[in-house]
Amino acid sequence: MKVSVTELHVGDRTGSDIFNWNGLLVVSAHTVLNGEDIDKLHRHNIDYVDIMLRFDGGLPEQQNSNVTSSAIDDLKEDPTVTFANAVDTMKLLFYEVEQNGQIKEAHIDNAFKPLTDHFKQENDVVSLLLTMNSKDDYTYQHCVQVGMLSYYIAKWLGYSEEEALIVGKAGYVHDIGKSNISLDILNKPGRLTDQEFDEVKKHANYGYNLVKSSNMDEAIALAALQHHERLDGSGYPSKLSGDDIHPYAKIVAVADIYSAMVSNRVFQKKQSLLVVLKELHRLSFGQLDPQVAQVFIRNMIPNFIGKRVLLSSGEIGHVIMTHPSDFFKPLVQVKERFINLTEQPDLEIEEIYI
Repeated sequence: MKVSVTELHVGDRTGSDIFNWNGLLVVSAHTVLNGEDIDKLHRHNIDYVDIMLRFDGGLPEQQNSNVTSSAIDDLKEDPTVTFANAVDTMKLLFYEVEQNGQIKEAHIDNAFKPLTDHFKQENDVVSLLLTMNSKDDYTYQHCVQVGMLSYYIAKWLGYSEEEALIVGKAGYVHDIGKSNISLDILNKPGRLTDQEFDEVKKHANYGYNLVKSSNMDEAIALAALQHHERLDGSGYPSKLSGDDIHPYAKIVAVADIYSAMVSNRVFQKKQSLLVVLKELHRLSFGQLDPQVAQVFIRNMIPNFIGKRVLLSSGEIGHVIMTHPSDFFKPLVQVKERFINLTEQPDLEIEEIYI
């Protein structure tokens, strides 16, 4: 249905690509609109757009028989649910908080359960992460990535499917408190001032209060509160240490750091997957839970086998096999030559490609 741009709401989903007067794509089809999208449409002097779903502040309303009754239910029923769909749903959750001050766990379940069903069919986590990255919508993408990784880590640690889903949900909403932080701060392209960083740190408390007031699991609320705590007491907001930090928060902390470091952000270019694993290994000696970090590293490393890599020598090769005692020094084949990186201390992998 055609809707005037002046009547659009955050949460409306576009039905087709939207172009400006000279053919430039402004907003893609099936985008769940946020405030920035609507402002962009105004700036490009777009008068009317094709809307697939209207969002009334509660659930999106069905506009035709070919569309489900809500954008979130649409995710649940779509067997080809994608990362982009989950990001759009996270936008809706943020908007729900802004409008109602609460989140509905049913919405999270309807968004996250289909994702985990998809995860079970995806064994190559590295390729999954490499393809789920862009500079746009970092906050929402990050939430989805952390939910996904938290679920994986819980499974690798031996958690039951039921509990792993809870841990995944904890990762999915770990940053929901950022819905109470100004977008000007969250999207600032440069370094934050001390005052701005203090404001950002409040998201942990905001998230805890939002999850608690929404009558969700206490463990999920604690993960939102404590995912920036560190074993040595150097974290925030309460400088907890050791066993005072909830186990779910320790899992989400590892997923959070990994996702943040491998993602493109307005103020930081993404870093190599292997470099980030090395950093997690370093942090596991004091700040991060060593079991969680090591399990994550051990399960990620095998995914590098077969990947194309750039060596510090400038050569391009492929990982043939990993080393049993030095995860970060695999056997690499460059053309007809095999290079055992454990025997080449000055040679490093600088980048990994799909």
